Amino acid sequence: MLREELTRALLEAEVKSTNTVQGMDGSLESFDELVKELMSHRQDIKAFAFKTKAMLSTMERKVHSARQRESMYWHLASHGLPKSLHCLCLKLAEEYAMNAAARSRLPSPRFVSRLSDPSLHHLVLLTDNVLAASVVISSTIKSSADPEKLVFHIVTDKKTYTPMHAWFAVNPVESAVVEVKGLHQYDWSREVNVGVKDMIDINQLIWKHYYDNLKEEDLEEASQQSLEALSPSNLSVLNYLCIYIPELFPDLNKVVFLDDDVVVQHDLSPLWGLDLNGKVVGAVVNSWCGDDCCPGRKYNDYINFSHPIISSNFASEADRCAWLYGMNIFDLEAWRRNNITKVYQQWLKLSLDSGLGLWKPGVLSPALIAFKGHVHSVDPLWHFDGLGHRFSEAHEAALEAAAVIHFSGPAKPWLEIGSQEVRSLWYKHVNFSNRFVRRCRIMR
Repeated sequence: MLREELTRALLEAEVKSTNTVQGMDGSLESFDELVKELMSHRQDIKAFAFKTKAMLSTMERKVHSARQRESMYWHLASHGLPKSLHCLCLKLAEEYAMNAAARSRLPSPRFVSRLSDPSLHHLVLLTDNVLAASVVISSTIKSSADPEKLVFHIVTDKKTYTPMHAWFAVNPVESAVVEVKGLHQYDWSREVNVGVKDMIDINQLIWKHYYDNLKEEDLEEASQQSLEALSPSNLSVLNYLCIYIPELFPDLNKVVFLDDDVVVQHDLSPLWGLDLNGKVVGAVVNSWCGDDCCPGRKYNDYINFSHPIISSNFASEADRCAWLYGMNIFDLEAWRRNNITKVYQQWLKLSLDSGLGLWKPGVLSPALIAFKGHVHSVDPLWHFDGLGHRFSEAHEAALEAAAVIHFSGPAKPWLEIGSQEVRSLWYKHVNFSNRFVRRCRIMR
C-alpha cells in the first residue's frame, strides 16, 4: 500500500521550481537533507513526493547548465595556441635570420624538376602550423611504400613562411621532396586576386551574420556544432584557399590534399591510381559504421534548407551524408574543365545577395554546393575523421585500419583538451630529440 500511495503521489506532483514547491526554500542539496527536512516537520508522503520531484527537477537543470558550460569552455579552449608552439615559430624565425642554412632553397635545385613531374605523387598542405605540417609529412613518409615518389607542396601565409621554411631547411626530409611557398610569393592575375579577396570578405560576412544571429539567441544554449561554426579557423585565408588549388598549382593535374590535423597510417600510393570516373574529387562518403550512419555529418548540418534558394536546388540532398574534407584526391584537369572555382564564386555572390543565410560558416559548406555531382566515393577506410571530438572505444578497429586519421573537431592533438589515447597517435610522429622542440618544451 505504501508503494501504491507513493506512486500516486508522484503522479500527482507537478514539476515546479525549487523555490515555489510547498514552501521549499531551495537550500536542500542532497537526498539526506530532504529526508531530515521531512522528518523534522512530519510531512506526509504527498509532500515528500512534491519535494522530491522539485529537487530532481532542479538537479536536472543544474546538470544541463553544467554541460552547456563545459561545451562553451571546451570550445573556447580549442581556440588557443599553446605557448610551446608560439615559441617554436619565434625560435625558427630567429634561426632563419641568423643561419644561412635555414634560408637554403627548398627544394634544392637538383629536385626542382620534380615539382611538376606528373609521374610523381603530389600532396598539398595549406597550413600555418609548423609542427602539424612536420607530423603530416613524417607520418606519410613512414607509411609510404615508395617515399621517393612523394612531393609535398606546403603553402603558408607570410607570417609563418620564415619559420616553416627554416624548419624544413634545417631538418631536411630524406627521400621525399618538400616545397615551402608563402602566399606573398605567388604572382596571380588581377582576376584571381580580386576573386580571393571577394571570397575572404564574403565568408567573413557570413561568419559575422551567423554570430550575430546566435548571439541574439543565447550562446550558452548553443550546440557544440553551432559553436564549431564560429571557430576562428573559419576566418582563415589558408582554409578557404583550397578552392584555388588549380591556380596555386597550374602545372599539376592530380593531387592529394591533406589537412594539417591528420596522421597517415598506411601507404597512400593507390590513391593516385584511382579512377574517379570523370569526377573532380575523391572523398569518403559512405561510412565504416554501416548503412544507417554518416562518417561525418549530413548536408542539412551545413546548409540552410529552410531557405527557398537552397530547397529549390538541393531538396533531395538534405538527409544525404556530406563527403569528408581533409583527405581528398583532386583531379585538377576535371576541376578546370568543370569551372568548379567559378561555380563556387557564383554561389558566394548569391549568398551575399540573399542575406548571407544560405549556409553555416566553414570551408565545407559552400564546397558541398560547388562540387555537387562531381564527387567520387572512395573506400571509407581511406579516411577516419572526428578524432577532435569525444572518442569512443567502439571505433578502435576502424581507427587502426584507416589509412588517414583526422582530428577534425575542436580538440586538436597539440591541445591538452583531447583524449590522451588518440593524441598519442599524433605525438609519436613528433621528434622530441629535435633541438627546437626541446628548447620550446613541447611535450606529450
